[in-house]
Amino acid sequence: MSVAFVKEESAETAAETQLPDRPISPHQNLVTETGLKALEAQLQAAREAFEAANALEDVNERRRQTAGPVRDLRYLAERLRTAQLVPAPTANDVVAFGSTVTFSRDDGRVQTYRIVGEDEADPKAGSISYVSPVARKLMGKAVGDVVTVGEQELEIETIA
Repeated sequence: MSVAFVKEESAETAAETQLPDRPISPHQNLVTETGLKALEAQLQAAREAFEAANALEDVNERRRQTAGPVRDLRYLAERLRTAQLVPAPTANDVVAFGSTVTFSRDDGRVQTYRIVGEDEADPKAGSISYVSPVARKLMGKAVGDVVTVGEQELEIETIA
């Protein structure tokens, strides 16, 4: 049979559908209980997306549609394998991983963030990574302490 009648791409074109791995952070993979559950849910969603894409009849479309879920499966499996669950802080006397801290800035803004793992950080939703510059400065500090981040001073108002 002639290659013209085979519905497959060349190896070169097939390689183009493989996506590069998502970068893995060099930092410890600390997670809150919520963060661990979110990683598990994302892994399940990636499995479902892979299964749906793998059911496609057209081999070329299947390769294109499975590329993203395969990459996500590799990333999420590694993040779950290395996840270190950190229990919620038992005291609110100092800022710790999992704490929700409210601080005021020099310019009068008051902000509240929960300090979480890298994969669950979402500043717009009120959470920042424990490796972010602000979180690093706040960790171990108490209410009333002032820290400098860049050219801004932050004063801790509450810790929950």
